[in-house]
Amino acid sequence: MRLTGAVVLVTGASSGIGAAVVRRLARAGSQVVAVGRHPGRLARLAAETGAAALPADLARPGAGRELAERVLARHPRVDVLVNNAGVGWAGRFTEMPDAVTDELLAVNLHAPIELTRALLPGMRRPGGHLAFVGSIAGRLGVGGEAVYAASKAGLDIFAQSLRLELAPHRITVSVVVPGVVDTPFFDRRGQAYRRRRPRPLPPERVADALAAAIARDRAEVYVPGWLRLPVAVRGLQPAVYRRLAARFG
Repeated sequence: MRLTGAVVLVTGASSGIGAAVVRRLARAGSQVVAVGRHPGRLARLAAETGAAALPADLARPGAGRELAERVLARHPRVDVLVNNAGVGWAGRFTEMPDAVTDELLAVNLHAPIELTRALLPGMRRPGGHLAFVGSIAGRLGVGGEAVYAASKAGLDIFAQSLRLELAPHRITVSVVVPGVVDTPFFDRRGQAYRRRRPRPLPPERVADALAAAIARDRAEVYVPGWLRLPVAVRGLQPAVYRRLAARFG
């Protein structure tokens, strides 16, 4: 899909990957609508990039549908939807508060489904693109992040299913699967990233990969690319993968 002039809605744009995506697509000439929880950060990002700032809390019931209505009141259609917003939590599953579970599933899974459903009718005639920011946790699972991994796995399969369903309507779907990224995500989840390897990537790497996936209609992109190897091992030799995962984490 041509990025220049395209109307692109990016969720989770207040910081991290989302903010990097807004900057990258604005440089490509897209008309970007930046959505996030923090009005001040969005305003600064809008001043920097020329994007339109639209504060929204996707944890609220019905927030995805309401956001779509607000966006469509400004634009006749959205050409590209980037479902990037996400929250995490780290710790033992049995110790995870119910309220945190509800918020995580609302932001990571329910809101993207609701927002996508509301915007799809406007994409059908001219064609469009859906981009989802997943996680390697959703492909492999991560101890101590059971609900987060489940939410990303659900988003992943949702995207793959839509790719099949929407192909006749000229709507393409991409999933970007990042590993560890240097963003405020780990601070917000309540547990810092302490491993020496792999080292966190800058969010701009993910933003570049996502922009390329949209422009070239790529179905999926791993960032970094070597992440496809453990996924392949898990699929071809699950017992070997489980032994390696138990040893190295």
